[in-house]
Amino acid sequence: MNFASDNGAGVATPILEAILASSRLNAPAYGGDDFTARAEARLSEIFERQAAVYLVATGTGANALSLAALTAPWQAVFCHEEAHVIDDECGAPEFFTGGAKVVGVPGRDGKIQPAALAETLARYPRGQAKTSQPGALSLSQATEAGTAYRPDEIAALAAIAREAGMSVHMDGARFANVVAATGAAPAALTWRAGVDVLSLGATKNGALACEAVIVFDPDKAAAMPYQRKRAGQTLSKGRFLGAQMEAWLAGDLWLDLARRANGAARRLAAGLAAAPGLRLAFPVEANEVFVVAPDATLARWRAAGAKFYDWTTRSARPDLAPKAGETMARLVTSFETGEAEVDALLALAEAPQRSRNFRKD
Repeated sequence: MNFASDNGAGVATPILEAILASSRLNAPAYGGDDFTARAEARLSEIFERQAAVYLVATGTGANALSLAALTAPWQAVFCHEEAHVIDDECGAPEFFTGGAKVVGVPGRDGKIQPAALAETLARYPRGQAKTSQPGALSLSQATEAGTAYRPDEIAALAAIAREAGMSVHMDGARFANVVAATGAAPAALTWRAGVDVLSLGATKNGALACEAVIVFDPDKAAAMPYQRKRAGQTLSKGRFLGAQMEAWLAGDLWLDLARRANGAARRLAAGLAAAPGLRLAFPVEANEVFVVAPDATLARWRAAGAKFYDWTTRSARPDLAPKAGETMARLVTSFETGEAEVDALLALAEAPQRSRNFRKD
């Protein structure tokens, strides 16, 4: 019953086979290989636009380099106050941008609302030399609450960013899960809605270590080849990144894997929502389930071998947030999560109710 993180899942078999096949070849170094070229071309097809693609090994590297391509050191990056780029990347965005300030914007269910973005931007007037200047908006897809931005929501936020003279970045560590959940075209969720650069994550969804920085307007990333090299993200044997990405995209494997993870999350969420004494903190729209439970219940789950993280957040509705004696837990499913694993946790969640139903007076 391991629901700690989709980072803990293994590598999908077709991707392992692709890595093995690419290792048998002596291919050009630093991404000059055919695997990488085919993966880059396929991404342009999927996103229905000729894009500049830069493969890297980590999500933090993808986000930091994306923001470095869009933001000057004296500018600010605006994101949700609990976004990965502000809370979980050890200052990498600030480092790779040369010092750009990362500013958090509050929002319910992990999402930035247009009014909150406009209000925050008003505190950073353009042209005032003592204030960091608006540089970029960064949106997480899926959000840190496991929710998904729809194209119209992205477009509304991007319009505010454009009016403020900003570019738009999307942290797509779980982008595949959102595409699978919403059915929206990748283009509709990105450049058509105003996104300039996407950090597309494959690692959480079946790859070994592979992410893509996708720049929809190549003019915005003229320096990216040099920035990637300077950041240590230009692999000597770059074909291993290209082979992973090519296999991940082939036959829509990336969406199949995401659908498996999403399906497991939906099954888990439905069971937990029906269990006594439990409630879901956020809508379940991708592969993360946030459940509020009595502390004793979570202790019992852990004693039975369940793995998950306690979670704190300011973005839950007050009536859904933990009260005294309760804790919010984050449960993450992956493409490897099976029905038996989900059902084992649900059996634990339902156990107290069963004992009450069959108790003899």
